[in-house]
Amino acid sequence: MSQFTDLSRINVKGGDGGAGCMSFRREAHVPKGGPDGGDGGRGGDVIIEASAQLSSLIDYRYKHHFRAERGTHGRGARKDGRDGEDLILKVPVGTVVRELDPETQEPLFEIADLTRDKERVIVAPGGAGGLGNTHFVTSVRRAPAFAQLGEPAQEHWIELEMKLMADAALVGFPSVGKSSLIARMSAARPKIADYPFTTLIPNLGVVRAGEYSYVVADVPGLIEGASEGKGLGHQFLRHIERTALIMHVVDITGGFEGRDPVEDYRIINEELRRYASELADRPQIVVANKCDVSGMENRVAALKHAAIEDGHRFFAVSAVTGAGLNTLMLACGEQVAELRRALEAEAPAEALDDHWEQRRRARERRFQVVCEEPGAFRVIGTQVERLVVQTDWENEEALIYLQHRFARMGVDDALEKAGCRPGDEVRIVGRAFIFEGAEEMDEDSDDGILEEDASTEESVD
Repeated sequence: MSQFTDLSRINVKGGDGGAGCMSFRREAHVPKGGPDGGDGGRGGDVIIEASAQLSSLIDYRYKHHFRAERGTHGRGARKDGRDGEDLILKVPVGTVVRELDPETQEPLFEIADLTRDKERVIVAPGGAGGLGNTHFVTSVRRAPAFAQLGEPAQEHWIELEMKLMADAALVGFPSVGKSSLIARMSAARPKIADYPFTTLIPNLGVVRAGEYSYVVADVPGLIEGASEGKGLGHQFLRHIERTALIMHVVDITGGFEGRDPVEDYRIINEELRRYASELADRPQIVVANKCDVSGMENRVAALKHAAIEDGHRFFAVSAVTGAGLNTLMLACGEQVAELRRALEAEAPAEALDDHWEQRRRARERRFQVVCEEPGAFRVIGTQVERLVVQTDWENEEALIYLQHRFARMGVDDALEKAGCRPGDEVRIVGRAFIFEGAEEMDEDSDDGILEEDASTEESVD
């Protein structure tokens, strides 16, 4: 039996960065050789890449920890360390990647939504390699006796959620004939039986009708209360979010319970609306199935009236005899083609990979200042913390350089805005130091070796 996995949580860690080298040129007849320390290699990234060849997240069902290769240390004679190899993890097209809270394992924010083949996002960047002492030469610092340490990569948990990438989704109560319809419309061969919840995983089928070709998903049956998680509601409803067109299948006979088709139609639409309000506005085609049964004329007329009143197209079909299916398939193909053209016209011009990378870098630049207790403040932020862990705290020159970098990034100013005063304690990662007040920046300062975007978002508790 094939397994279908559409939600996985994994732990990812980029490779640690290699340390920069503090070295001076030493040669015969060269009494004052300058600094020649090489840079450490950057650690490898962990990258999530969408692949059209995959249909589930089964690869992450049993293995949950993934690590990229570390960078090597720099050496003398300006020899840089080697960068670590990236680790590429492939997922199905339609996978949403989210950051998880390390304690509660609840989603914090969306990292990326991978909707195209070969689209990628870096989920665990490798640690930056430390700079060798050659980078810290200035007009007033001719022989810097320090280099940067390599940056340890961050380890964290992420959630992978696969949502089917179908053009149309067959939705409705259990046993209304969705599996029979997809079997008739396509080459899909789902399990079909005359009892509820025969379908427990979504089935995909490619429909070809005239000049049109599109993908239809047979989503397992919904029940009243599915939007609140009853049955397997949330697991099934997530797959409908992706589809451009909803094919709402109603059993015109009312099934074993003799339900009212119009009431069934209303209940499922209400569940869609409650789960995600935009689903109520999603293009919908209403399909009355099992119309080959005699004596259903009044029921068909009542459902048709309700569908048209809501602005939906209506088709009466029979999955058993095939009656009305060709007309339905052509109409769906035409509407899917129109929706595709509209989506392509709205597609952003920029490369999606660049979009996700820009979002990641923007998150890294942000920092916040939090007052943990009277006279003690903590600075939290990826870029700020990176500078601290890359600093050799036994080297006075390195500490002076760090102080200048903080001033240029606006950390000192943010601390003062948060109420930090000279003599208060400032904590960053596992280090603490005494705040001496915001530093007056001089344009001719010997700082300025590492030019970075110092834009920040400060929040003060």
